[in-house]
Amino acid sequence: MKSKLLKTAIALTLGLTVVTSAADGEFALKGNIQTQGIANNNDNWFESFWFRANVGGSYTSEDFDGQIMIRMFGPNFGNTIDGKNYDKFLADLYWGNYKWDLGMNKLNLKLGHWKTDWSQAGNFGTYVDPALSRRGMLMRDYSHDAFELGWKVGPSTLNAMLGTTDNKFNTGYVRVEERAKFSFPLELAVAYRVNAIDAFNQAAVQTHRVAGSASYAIIKNLRLYGEIAYITTGTDSDVNAKSIAAGDAIKPEYKQGSDYLPFFVGLEIPTAGIFDHLMFEFERINDRDELNAGADDFAWTVGLTKSFGRTKAQLNLYSEDELDDVAAALRFTTTIK
Repeated sequence: MKSKLLKTAIALTLGLTVVTSAADGEFALKGNIQTQGIANNNDNWFESFWFRANVGGSYTSEDFDGQIMIRMFGPNFGNTIDGKNYDKFLADLYWGNYKWDLGMNKLNLKLGHWKTDWSQAGNFGTYVDPALSRRGMLMRDYSHDAFELGWKVGPSTLNAMLGTTDNKFNTGYVRVEERAKFSFPLELAVAYRVNAIDAFNQAAVQTHRVAGSASYAIIKNLRLYGEIAYITTGTDSDVNAKSIAAGDAIKPEYKQGSDYLPFFVGLEIPTAGIFDHLMFEFERINDRDELNAGADDFAWTVGLTKSFGRTKAQLNLYSEDELDDVAAALRFTTTIK
């Protein structure tokens, strides 16, 4: 099994290399090795600790972009077959993006599996995508299996996405995002997402998410940023524990009839070159204890990054369930290509 997965990873990367070597564009091999440890009140120092590697390639041209990345973990991640532990291989990223330049307007069609991440630092934000209950260092990214249509004109980029949650497209969502980058250091974004596809074949409750983010750089490394969202879930008596267990209904993303108004604000401050970035963030989610039992509504994080040649170090201090429940996470990423 392990050899088949490894051969598949190599074949995907070499396949992209062969196809793009004859095309009018640029192909680049990519790879890095990552190490992370987390210390908190529940761990015996850095008991939560792992190594992983990412390898693949990317292609860029005027009319097409693509990327393939394979993620590899050690056998301690529990990939057990016939009672034996093996290395674990994951298809982390694989997408193709077709582009058309129509003068003032630029169109694109993207398909595959990729990540959308509104995070500005380590813990908060991206409320339009992942579940609010996800906590911890760098936990705010979200992977999509999706088709996306994009339209760019001037500083505006509009993307409309049809995404799936089970790789079959009989469940899933519609996601629309507008992002604007101006010549002065201001970036604005707004997005809407609803799990509309869920109701096509089974009983389902709709969860509507609307989110907006802003980032303004006063000078280099002196920046204010934040995000606010409204997440509301409807009710349907046909969606209950019995119908969900029988496969006649889809489990809601959040509790029926719930409403959340999460927001966070952040400040990045310069350090005279000592660190690449130093950020302070503060977040509030109403009724957070419904998502994480015993959790405070408020949370905080302090994040910093520092590069040493090919290696980037990321350190986050952050509150877990309670404000005084402090955790520390340290990640090293070394680029090998």
